[in-house]
Amino acid sequence: MHAYRSQTCADLNKSHVGQTVRLSGWVHRVRDHGGVLFIDLRDHYGVTQILCDGDSPAFAELEKVRSEWCIRIDGTVKARDESLINPKLPTGEIEVYVRELEVLGAADELPLMVFGDQEYPEETRLKYRYLDLRREKLQDNMLLRSNVVASMRKRMWDKGFNEFQTPIITASSPEGARDFLVPSRLHPGRFYALPQAPQLFKQLIMVSGFDKYFQIAPCFRDEDPRADRSPTDFYQLDMEMSFVTQQDVFDTISPVIAGVFEEFGGGRKVDAPQDWPQISYRDAALWYGTDKPDLRNPIKMQVVSEHFRGSGFAIFAKLLEQEGTEIRAIPAPKGGSRKFCDRMNKFAQEQGLPGMGYIFWRDQGNGMEAAGPLAKNIGPERTEAIRQQLGLDVGDAAFFLGGKPKAFEAVAGRARTTIGDELGLTDQNRFAFAWIVDFPIYEKDEDTGEVDFEHNPFSMPQGGMDALNGDPLDVLGYQYDLACNGYELVSGAIRNHKPEIMFRAFEIAGYGKDEVEKRFGGLATAFKYGAPPHGGCAAGIDRIVMLLADQQNIREVIMFPMNQRAEDLMMDAPSLPTNEQLRDLHLQVIEED
Repeated sequence: MHAYRSQTCADLNKSHVGQTVRLSGWVHRVRDHGGVLFIDLRDHYGVTQILCDGDSPAFAELEKVRSEWCIRIDGTVKARDESLINPKLPTGEIEVYVRELEVLGAADELPLMVFGDQEYPEETRLKYRYLDLRREKLQDNMLLRSNVVASMRKRMWDKGFNEFQTPIITASSPEGARDFLVPSRLHPGRFYALPQAPQLFKQLIMVSGFDKYFQIAPCFRDEDPRADRSPTDFYQLDMEMSFVTQQDVFDTISPVIAGVFEEFGGGRKVDAPQDWPQISYRDAALWYGTDKPDLRNPIKMQVVSEHFRGSGFAIFAKLLEQEGTEIRAIPAPKGGSRKFCDRMNKFAQEQGLPGMGYIFWRDQGNGMEAAGPLAKNIGPERTEAIRQQLGLDVGDAAFFLGGKPKAFEAVAGRARTTIGDELGLTDQNRFAFAWIVDFPIYEKDEDTGEVDFEHNPFSMPQGGMDALNGDPLDVLGYQYDLACNGYELVSGAIRNHKPEIMFRAFEIAGYGKDEVEKRFGGLATAFKYGAPPHGGCAAGIDRIVMLLADQQNIREVIMFPMNQRAEDLMMDAPSLPTNEQLRDLHLQVIEED
C-alpha cells in the first residue's frame, strides 16, 4: 500500500465496502457521540467520514486530534445505515472505521477556522492565507482560475497562435502607472524595471516576422489598490497579430472571451459576440457616464439642455450660459415616488453634490401630473417635452445633473448604476459585453492649455498623418476596450507602426524626436526596418475570474494577494534590505523626516 493513501477523500463508495483503505488529509470537523468519534476527513478532492470507538486500537490517539491536524488513517470501509446516508457527498453512502492512525502534522490553535462560513478581518485572512485557502470557496476560486487559464490557452492555440515569453527584467516604459524599479548591481546607479505589460516586446515580435503571438503574461504596476485591481501585479491574456484591422482583432478575441464565459459562467446568459455593440468613447460617456458601461442596465442618459435654457429653473439656466456646459437626464422607469427621489437626492449629496434635480410623473385620476421642484419651476410645457424625449410614463421619474460633462459624468454614471440596481432593472443573470471604440488620443489641460496624451500613445491615429495636421483634440485612435457588467476586461489598439507618424504623434504632445528615441529607441529603430501593420489586446485574467466567481473583490481570486497598503503580511514584504545588499547595489536609504 502507498505510504500515505490508497484513495483520495472523494473516491470511496459502496463498491469499496469491506476493503481496507488508507486515507490522508485534514481533520475538517470532530463530533464526539459518547464514546464514538466521527471525523470529517478532508483533502483537496473531497470529504470522507471516518469513525472510531473504544474497540479500535487507534481510539486513544484519535481522541487527541483537533481541527486542521493533518493525519493518515488505515481502516475498513463500511456502508452507512440507510437513514444516515448523506446525498450531498459523493462519499455519503459509506464511512471508514479507523484501525490505525498517524499524525502527519499537528496544528496549533487556529487564528481562523476553516470549517464554516464565519467571516474574519482581511488582515487575518491575508496573514494566514494558507489557512484561508483551505476553505471551500477559496479552493473553488483557485481551481476556477486554473481552469480558465487552461481554457484560454487551448482556445488561442486552436486559433493558430504561438505562445512566447517576454522579459521580466527590462527598461522603464510608460503604460499609465508607476514602474517597479530594480537596481542593477553591475551598473551602479542604473535601474531595470518590471514590465507594466509586454507592450513593446510583443510589437517587436511582430516586427520579427511572427504572425500571431499570445502569452499568459505577468504585469507589474505600482498602483493604488481598489476592489477590482491589484496594487502590485496581475496577469493578462496578451495577444498581438500582424496584417490586421481593428475588426480582425475583435473577431479573433471575442469568441475566446465568450467561450470562457459560456464554459465557466454557471449558466448565466452570455451575449453572442456578433451582438456585442461597438460604442464610441464619447457616446459611452454621454449615455452611461463611463467608458466601461454595464449594459445589463437598460438606462441610457440623454442631453436635455434645450429644455432648461432660459427656463424658470435659474440654477440650470445660468449654468447653460457658460461655455461647454450641458444638462443630462437619467431616466428612472418605475422610480416615480417621492420616497425614491429623496433617496437618490441623498445619494447625490453623499457623492459630494448639493443634490440632484428630479421630476416624477403620477396619476391624479383626471390625468398625468409632473411633480417635484423642477416641474414647478420650468412649467408643464417643458416638463412634457422632457417626458416625451425620454419616453417616460406614469410612475416613472427622471434625474438631472448639469455642468461641464467631465465634472459630473462619473457621478451620473454611478447614479445610473444605483437607479438600475434599486429599481430591479439590471439583469443579474447575464454577462453583457460592449466594445468601446474611437478613443481620443489627446486631451488639453484646462489650467495650462497644454496638449498631452489622454490614452495609449502607441495607437495608430485614425486618418494617419493627415489627422495629425488638424486639431489634436479631434484625433481619434484605433484603440478599443471590451467592457462587461461595468468592468473593463480587454484593452488594445492597432499600433502606430510608421516612424514618421509616431514621431509626429509624440511631437504634438510635447515630446521631441530625441526624447522619443531615448525612451523608446528599440521600438523606433525597429520600425525603420520594415514593420508590418499590427495590433492586439490584453484581457485581464484576474478580473475575468472575479466576474465568473461572482466576487466583488479581486483578492478573492488571487492565490497570495497584497492588502490595501500593498503589503504581503504573510511574507512580511516589503522588507528592509540588509546593509550588505545596499552596499552591493551602491544604494543608501534616506529616512523620512
